[in-house]
Amino acid sequence: MAAPSNDNEERRTILVVEDEPTLATAIAQRLTNEGWTARVAGDGATAVKAADKLHPDLIIMDLMLPVMDGIEATKRIETQHPIPVLMLTARDDEADVVIGLGAGADDYMSKPFSMRELVARVRALLRRVDRAKVIAHKSENDRILDFGTLVIDPAKRHVTLDGKQVHLTPTEFDLLTTLAKQPHSVLTREQLLEEVWDWVDASGTRTVDSHVKALRHKLGASTIRTVHGVGYAFEPPEA
Repeated sequence: MAAPSNDNEERRTILVVEDEPTLATAIAQRLTNEGWTARVAGDGATAVKAADKLHPDLIIMDLMLPVMDGIEATKRIETQHPIPVLMLTARDDEADVVIGLGAGADDYMSKPFSMRELVARVRALLRRVDRAKVIAHKSENDRILDFGTLVIDPAKRHVTLDGKQVHLTPTEFDLLTTLAKQPHSVLTREQLLEEVWDWVDASGTRTVDSHVKALRHKLGASTIRTVHGVGYAFEPPEA
């Protein structure tokens, strides 16, 4: 058994929502071997009930599920208890990914995947949860980022566009804030991965791209500028 890290991960509960029994068992076993507590649900409706009862620290959610699909299950869970969600998709279709992120998922992986990468993604998400709590406390005195029609409040983790609140996932908010604190400055995908996702390699650059697409869908295509081959820059809306 792998020794759990020193951040109390051994007490973390992870809900695995997967309708393929062999894969669900394999994922749960690997998570258990890493020192976490794993629970399994075989469909979306059961997952919603399990999340309400267990209050897991993280959910691994398959996109294609019987009874209720992963998109709808994620939406319902996020309205009850905001929980980090790692979505699994077999189709790797860009539209599915953006919809999944828009529903509240924090990250996604395409099948087939390696258990090693899955564990790395889980660890990164759990670290981000802990770091977000610290950042929220430190941000109590942070200035509001006021760009006229777009206002970002780091302390309250609140975003408004044209006076109306915009619902962003925790990952989307962190990505937007990271970019908005340096308007017009280009940040590479690798920089964003390290700052937002706490990854130190470039294996998740497509994750950055997908989250940027989700942000553009909610805030407007011109909000984030692509610098091809490099990364992204935040462009404040014109007054």
